Amino acid sequence: MSNVQELERAVRQLSSEELTAFRVWFAEFDAEVWDREFEEDVAAGRLNALAERALQHLSAGRCTDL
Repeated sequence: MSNVQELERAVRQLSSEELTAFRVWFAEFDAEVWDREFEEDVAAGRLNALAERALQHLSAGRCTDL
């Protein structure tokens, strides 16, 4: 049995309170992982082309203020 299947089985057995706590924990965990990956992408320059394109659009007046 895979780890994912074991996790699925364990989550299904949680009480309502435990499931709520797990959701909160997982949302925070997932956000931290996403932030770390984003920071690594920025540091490695993987987003430079997108940033340049956005700046070109801004300079050309093709952006809308939010």
